[in-house]
Amino acid sequence: MTTELVVFDMAGTTVADDGLVERAFTAAIAAAGVSEEDDRYAGMLDYVRETMGQSKITVFRAMLGDEDLAQRANAEFEGSYGRMAAAGECKPIPGAEETIRGLRERGVRVAFTTGFAPATQRALLDALGWHDLADLALAPGDGVRGRPYPDLVLAAALKLQVTDVRAIAVVGDTPADVRTGLAAGAGIVAGVLTGASSRGELEAAHATHVLDSVSALPAVLEGAAQS
Repeated sequence: MTTELVVFDMAGTTVADDGLVERAFTAAIAAAGVSEEDDRYAGMLDYVRETMGQSKITVFRAMLGDEDLAQRANAEFEGSYGRMAAAGECKPIPGAEETIRGLRERGVRVAFTTGFAPATQRALLDALGWHDLADLALAPGDGVRGRPYPDLVLAAALKLQVTDVRAIAVVGDTPADVRTGLAAGAGIVAGVLTGASSRGELEAAHATHVLDSVSALPAVLEGAAQS
């Protein structure tokens, strides 16, 4: 089946994170009263790593167990990450821009999705000059749950008028990305090794492909179209 839509994750997949998520997390839980010297810090950092790719407010709710603290932490996380992005601390994964432009030149639609809030996604797109790179950018919000639910992928399919969910490819660097793609019924669900997860973790999540980077995706799509 010819791929009609590719849904790309951002941080770790198309954007080099370089530890920004963990730095923003440290600022976030400090705002909720947990310092790096706190006995809870190491376990919380481990949980953030385990849940990479998921909606950040959901992660903070599970971690802190208090809605006010979770909202405070999430606001600080999003603000901190947005400021670092605006300061130029985010860079494209090598080959990502060329891959996306090449796909669109071939008539494949492209959507960006993220676990960040919409304002942080916009700050990231601003910093990279990527507002016109993809057809669509989506983040969790009212009526659209974040990963590992299928909502972001299905919302992109509806907005971009995909004819069959099997004509979707989902690409991300975490098991949450993989679970999202599988839940949405995507025909290709590829994990990439440029971000948070190892080959073994992505394979255990049942990725259909594990790639060194998004640059390898066009060859996968071509092979799928010919099979």
